[in-house]
Amino acid sequence: MSEHSEAPAPEAAPEPEAEDAAETGSAGETGSAGEPVRRPLALVGDMLRPRLTRGQAAGALLCLVLGFAVVTQVRANHHDTKFATARQDELVGILSDLTQRSERLRGDLRDLENTKAGLERDARGQTALEEARRRADDYGLLAGTVPAQGPGVEIVVTDPRRAVRAANLLDALEELRDAGAEVVQVGDVRAGVDTYFVDRPEGVIADGRFLPPPYRILAIGDPHTMATALGIPGGVVRTLRGLGAGVTVTPRARMTVSAVRSG
Repeated sequence: MSEHSEAPAPEAAPEPEAEDAAETGSAGETGSAGEPVRRPLALVGDMLRPRLTRGQAAGALLCLVLGFAVVTQVRANHHDTKFATARQDELVGILSDLTQRSERLRGDLRDLENTKAGLERDARGQTALEEARRRADDYGLLAGTVPAQGPGVEIVVTDPRRAVRAANLLDALEELRDAGAEVVQVGDVRAGVDTYFVDRPEGVIADGRFLPPPYRILAIGDPHTMATALGIPGGVVRTLRGLGAGVTVTPRARMTVSAVRSG
């Protein structure tokens, strides 16, 4: 035996028992690769926890849409089958009510059509009546059978020399008509389309009536136009004044021609 004996080798540490090994999954412990060691109970919980996949989500949405469609269709079928499930007497009552409503609507429609036709007839009749009245007034004014009112001019011709002749008064009437006079009265005579002037020893005769001077002429029409036409050089006013007669032309905003012809 050698002088120095070797020291005895240290005894190996006893291996932990199985129970201790099962408890080595405490928090903070790591394995040989540095990964955390999980407890078995935690692993079982993870396995039992439900997981939602894309397929499951799509299936759930499809079921929701399908359910809504089914409910809607059921409600529609309920309304559609209302008459199919009704009793015969109920259907007869519904049909009778619909028939009565249809008849009332047809009656209302006929009434409206009759009212419309009456209004159209009244409108046509009223329009025709107004047109007839307007034409009668126009014809009456042209014929001189109705009085007239409106703007115009008043002409007064004095004749101190007794030089005014029938032709001068006729020229005055023609110039007034050419200037747009619609109605003319000379003295007490309503001038018409066949009015005539004649010289007599006692004076001028118009349509068989004596016209004593001064001669007063009323003409309804545009005052400015008629006054201008009467005052042109060589016109009737210049001619009458050349004979020594006095002539005044007065525009009137409104005047009345009361003389009428006897037919």
